[in-house]
This record gives sequence, C-alpha cells and structure tokens, in this order.
Amino acid sequence: MKSVVFPFSLSRLLIATAVAVAWVAVIPLGAFDAVAQDKDKARKDEKKEEKKAEEEKGLPAGHSNHGEAFNEGPRQKAYLMGGTGNVTFPATCSKPIVQKFINQGLGQLHGFWFFEAERSFRQAAAIDPECAIAYWGMAMANINNDKRAKGFIALAVKRKDKVTERERMYIEAVDAYVKAGSKKNKVRSRAYAKALERISYKYPEDIESKALLGLQLWGNRRRGLPLDSYLAVNALLEQVLAKNPMHPCHHFRIHLWDYEKPDKALNSAARCGQASPGIAHMWHMPGHIYSRLKRYEDACFQQEASARVDHAHMMRDRVLPDQIHNFAHNNEWLCRNLLYVGRASEAVSLAKNMLELPRHPKYNTMKKAGSTRYGRMRLFQALNTYEMWDEMISLAGTSYLEPTDDFNEQVKRERHLGRAYFRSGKTKKGKELLASLEKRLSDQRAQQEKAGAAARAKLTGGAAKDGKKKEAGKPGDKKAKAADKGGAKKEGDKKKAADKGGAKKESDKKKPVDKDSAKKEGDKKKAGKAADKPSKKTSPKKKPNEKAVKKAVDAARKPFAAKIGTLTKAVQEMQAHVALSEGSKEKAKEALGLFKKAGGMDAAFLAFVQLASGDEDGAEKALRSHAKRRVNEVQPQARLVELLWERGRKKKAVEELQALRKLSGSLDLTAPIFRRLAPVAKKADLPENWRLAKAARDDIGKRPKLGDLGPFRWKPLSAPEWSLPTDGGRKVALKDYRGKPVLVIFYLGYGCLHCVEQLQAFAPKTDDFRKAGIEVVAISSDSQEDLAKSIEKYGKDGGFPFPLAADPKLEVFKKYRCFDDFEKLTMHGTFLIDGDGMVRWQDISYEPFMNPDFVLKEARRLLNQTPVREVAGRTDR
Repeated sequence: MKSVVFPFSLSRLLIATAVAVAWVAVIPLGAFDAVAQDKDKARKDEKKEEKKAEEEKGLPAGHSNHGEAFNEGPRQKAYLMGGTGNVTFPATCSKPIVQKFINQGLGQLHGFWFFEAERSFRQAAAIDPECAIAYWGMAMANINNDKRAKGFIALAVKRKDKVTERERMYIEAVDAYVKAGSKKNKVRSRAYAKALERISYKYPEDIESKALLGLQLWGNRRRGLPLDSYLAVNALLEQVLAKNPMHPCHHFRIHLWDYEKPDKALNSAARCGQASPGIAHMWHMPGHIYSRLKRYEDACFQQEASARVDHAHMMRDRVLPDQIHNFAHNNEWLCRNLLYVGRASEAVSLAKNMLELPRHPKYNTMKKAGSTRYGRMRLFQALNTYEMWDEMISLAGTSYLEPTDDFNEQVKRERHLGRAYFRSGKTKKGKELLASLEKRLSDQRAQQEKAGAAARAKLTGGAAKDGKKKEAGKPGDKKAKAADKGGAKKEGDKKKAADKGGAKKESDKKKPVDKDSAKKEGDKKKAGKAADKPSKKTSPKKKPNEKAVKKAVDAARKPFAAKIGTLTKAVQEMQAHVALSEGSKEKAKEALGLFKKAGGMDAAFLAFVQLASGDEDGAEKALRSHAKRRVNEVQPQARLVELLWERGRKKKAVEELQALRKLSGSLDLTAPIFRRLAPVAKKADLPENWRLAKAARDDIGKRPKLGDLGPFRWKPLSAPEWSLPTDGGRKVALKDYRGKPVLVIFYLGYGCLHCVEQLQAFAPKTDDFRKAGIEVVAISSDSQEDLAKSIEKYGKDGGFPFPLAADPKLEVFKKYRCFDDFEKLTMHGTFLIDGDGMVRWQDISYEPFMNPDFVLKEARRLLNQTPVREVAGRTDR
C-alpha cells in the first residue's frame, strides 16, 4: 500500500489516505474491486479505520477525508473511455496505464469536460501517487477555481524534482498563475501565455504547448486583454493541425472564429466532433458555426449528435441528464434550429422529452437553467410558431404545461393559452381568460395604491376628522391618551368641588392674606404662564418634505410595477384578440395597435393583422422585410406565400413557394401553416409532397450515422438486483417489489447522525408514499446485528415503518455507485425504482437527500408518464 495525498483547502493540512496501486486492469464503473484476498476482513478493517478517522476529524459520514472541495468532485474511479481525442502528453510515471489516463485527461480538458478530466487525472494519481503531472492535470481541470487549483498544483510542485524539465515548466507555469490570484488576472494571464510560449520555444515538437497557448490567447479576451490578431492565433493552431490533423484543438478554432468570421472555422466544424467522438461538447461546438452561417440543418446534425453522445455516457455511467452541464443548453438550441428548418413535430417531441426528464432541486427545476425551464420555453415556442393551437390547449391540462406558482411563467402560460383559444375560434374561452387577467390586474393596482397611501400616511401622519394632523405611532402615545382621560376626570372633580365650596371661598377672600403665601401663589402663576408659552428653544414639528414623501410613496409602489406591467401586456393582447375577432377593418387596426403595445407577438402574425386592417401593401412589405431578416428560416417564408395568396397575388405566391422549396428538405408538412399551402402547390402543379430533397454538402467531412453515436432519448436503466438480510432475520430483495414502485434509501449506519435525520424525515411520510403506491426500504452499511441499534436508537416506538436491510460488504452500495472508489468510503443514495425495475430518479451525494415531499411529488409525476418517448416524424438515421 502507498500513500496518496490530495488537497482540500488553503487553510487546512493535507490529509493522507491509502489507495491501492496493484491494478490488474482498469474496468468500467460499477464493477467490483478484486484486489483484496480476504474481503470480509478487509472491509472490517476499513470500517474501523473509517470510524476512527471520523471520530478524530469530526467528519460527517459520506464526506471526503480531503475536505469540502472533494465532496462535489468525482468520487468514482475512472476508466478508459476511448474517443477522448488523439493527444499525447509524455509524463514521468510508473506504469503505462498511468500515461493512458494522463492522455485521456488532457483530451477531456481540450473538450472542456472538466469533471471527467479531473477523474482521469485522479485515477492516474491513485495508481501512481508520485506522478506529478497527474496533480498538474487536476489543477488544470480546476483552473477557474483558485482554491482547488492551488491545492492540486502544490502537490505537483512537491514532486517536480522527479520529472523532466518540460513537465517542470508546465507545473511552474500553473503554479505561478494560481499563486498570483484572481486580483491580478491580467498580469497572470499574460505571464501564463508567455510561459507556454517559452515551452514551445524550448520544445518545438510539443504541439500541446501550442494548443494550450492558442486557447489561452483567445481566452485572455475575457480577462481584459486584447486579442490583437485572430490570424496570428489561428496560425498557431494551424501548426498543431499540420502535425496532427485530427487534434481536438479544432474546438479552439471554432471558439476563435465564432463571433469574428465563422466561415473561417468551417474546416474545423467538419472535424471537431470526429476528433473526439466520445465527448458530447465536441459535437455541439460546430453547431455554433453552422448556426452563425444560417446552415440550420447542419447545426441540427451537430446538436443531435451531441445529445446522443451525452445520452450514451449518462446511460453507461448511470448519470441523470441534467447533471451534465451543457446538456440542456444543447437540446434547447436544437429545438430552435429544428423550428428554423420546419421540423415542427420533432421540436415539439424534443421539448416534451426535456419536460419528462427527472427533476432535481440542485440542477433541474423551473427556476434553474435546466431541461424543465428550457423544455417549457421551447414547447411554447414550437406550438406558437407552427400554430398548433389545439395541442397547446390539450397540453395545458397536463404536466407539460401545467399551472405554476412562478408569476411571470404563469402569465406567460395564460397569454399563450388565451392566444390559442382566440386563434382556434374558442372566443368564449378567450374572453373568460381575459376577464380573469383583468381581475388580477385590478387587484394588483389596488394593492399598489394601498401601499402608496400607507407610505404617505406614515410620513404625514394622515388627516384627522377635525383637520388637525395626528402624531401616531410615537412612543408614549398610550400614556398621553391615558393622561388626557385622567386629566378630564380630575378637571370635573375640581369643578364640583369648586361649586360646593363657592360660598366658603367668597368668605375666605375677606380674610387677611399671608404675605409669604401670596408671594408663593404669585410665583406659581408666573410659572404657569411661562409653561403655557412655547419655548424659544423648542421649534414646532416641520411639515414633511414633499420630495421625501414622493420618494417613499414611489418606493412602496415599485414592487408592484413589474407585475402590473406584465399583466397589462397580457390584457392588451387579449383585448386585441377580442377586437380582431369582430372582423372589421377598424377593429383590426385597433387590434394591431394593442398587439404592438403588448409585445412578444410573431412578426408574421402581425403582418396578417395589418392585412385585415386593409393595409395590404404595408402588410406585404412588413412580411417581406421579416422574411429577409430571417434567412433560411422556413416559417416566415411560408407565411409570405400564404399572405400573397390571400391578397390574390397568386403568381407571386407560386414564385415564393418555389423559393421555400429550396429550404423544404425536412419540413413537416403536417404542421398547419404548411397544410394551408396545399392550394398554392396545386396551382403550381406540384405533387402533394412538394418538398425538395436536401442537397448534399461537400464541406462537412465524414459524418457517422447518428444512431451509432447513441440513443436520441435518455432512458431509465435497470436497477441492479439485490437480496439482503433484515434485522428480523428474513431477507428482502428488489424482486419482492416487482410490479410496484419502491424508494430505496442507502444510509451509512446507526452512527451517522445525518442518516438518522433522513430516516426520521422519510418515516412519517411512509403512509403518503404507500397511498401513492410506493413502498420504502432502507439499506444500511451496518451488519445485520447492528441494524437493531438503528431501530433501538432512532426508530419510533421501537421500529421503523419500512424494512431496514444490511449490506456490510457494501456490494449493493457499489452496484448503485454509492461508494467513493478513491477513498473507499460509503456515500448516501436515494433511488426511485418503478414496478418494472427501472431507476426513474436518484440522488447520490456526500449528504443524504432530506426532502421527502419533493421525492413524492416527483415520483407521482414520473410514474404517471411513459418512461421513453418515440421520436416523432422520423426514426434514427
């Protein structure tokens, strides 16, 4: 056994951990370790060490021994994937397998697959703890995270005396970069580029230094440094490609030219994915170039290829879709490009699939930039663009377009639904929705007025009935009121006493007056008069400054402004639809004005409203202008054909249909806007299927069949089978739950307090799960004997409402990836397995999942839908 040390923080000591280096072979994730001869004894020893370490460090179970930074990092071992790029980066290491992981890690770095790159470099260090470049690679995978990078590169620096001068130069360059800190971003970025240049001077055969230098020079733009010459950086990358035509630096050339001159990167767009076919992002990037050049069909190919490679990886390594950082963005962009080329049904299908994917509070909710948010956005767009009004109305009653608590998203839903009602002739429904929006708008305005009035009253004190200003809310007001009441009572008492003793007082006046008493009485009267006069030092309360009052009132009203604005636009659109539905030119003109005020309307639709208002020339001009701006997009062109036909300009309509046919290779003739062109096609003597086959391009390189890259839809995977003993001596197995869903919780023994909190959070919800048809079972890393301790210490009334099973050998933990291969630690896991034995949802983490309500809600949603959707409109090509 050797010791390998990983960093975790700038302010804490590095901790050593034992790792095995006697690898027989590198095997895919999920396979069992076969290095220990006596598994039971080894596990007991490991468990003792693990508990001892936790006691000493106070680490919660499941947390990395190396600190917080490692909790979120790769916890399972790497394997040689293949397809990560033709790169070679010679490193001083003990075994050939280590070099292979170094090369793989660098290829993954070139593909911006940083999480997997760190895993590969970490695997290299696990096999050879003295491989300095492995730690350099981990630092490179975290180059934008100074805290982690600094710890990693420090370990490389400790070993730099054992490596070649070339490796040492790479290590020292990154070391200087991270030590400089982000506050000196310009200085350190320029210095790092210079360091890479020096490596290139000294080792001209090392093309990796040139590739990294090209990337750095391009990236320095974001760090405030100018990119003086795109051609100079391009020439540098061309030197790399001259020696290795399929080097993954094609990726960097695409970034270089993307916003400058995208046509310059066409040759790299044709090779980028093929250079690293196992990295989804490398297929995605050419889509940037093709989209900029309005070559949307080619962009669709690249983005679909990326999705397929992502799906293959997710399903191979049991990863949920939105755990891949670029996945949702790639698919939403693919939806857009599908719409541009008229593949309407496919766009709807893909958007719906995005909404079907498992949701997770960390990375896929309506508020995060994941599949749920993007899928809903693109589904509305697809249905609106191609006027699928009946489908929109239908989907509004399902989980796809369900109501939401998000204010803006809900108003957006209502606008689209109202639009669908009016455009499909369901005017009554549309007017009902308008009335609802008007009521909400009125309520918001009333709340705004109330808030403004309250703010004004607070500053001015408001107005009393007698016109005098009140001074409410000041300390002592209650005492003052009490004093007023008491004073009135005393005054009345004095008056009564005065009436009774009036005669007596009159006789007293005739008596001689004591001079001292008279003097004292006079002093009292003077003092009283002085008290009645306002003090020169005490100024009366100033009237509030009207400017300050206005500021306060505006501030109180402001929180309502955005919602009022959003609702106003929604009401304006619905009012416009009502006006348009009346059918007169005057009302159409009125509607056009309201639509423009509302905003967010399709320009082609507005042209038809303009046409209805009687401005035929203006409508045609507006739509031609729109179609001209939307180069190579079929929807504006199709609408232009339709408008010309409605105007009676049938010859022009046929001419524009012929122009549309050049873009029609894959458009969906079943979409309403294309179906309406059937009379034009008939006039032109065209067949019912009037599309033209796509012309083959000669600059796209050699493309694989899309079906060979992976599936176009993510599919849930079969849950690994297991059979384990419970505390009562009987056995429980996954097959026992066949035909009904089960929630499986992996917890880390009776000594794990976080696990106890999780079990106690889920236990009261057991009946709710069962009402939904879902059973619950928990699997512990404890022995069968120790299960009783969990029940005794933490069960309610001496038990849990679901079975606890023992997996002391951790075989099931490993099957489900609830195990840190590097540190030999168990991890928390929660899995939803359906009645067919498919994993529909999961959470694997250093912390237990603590939200049973989320799991229950998500389980209901997932189990009520078909797990795999067919792709509408075509089959895999």
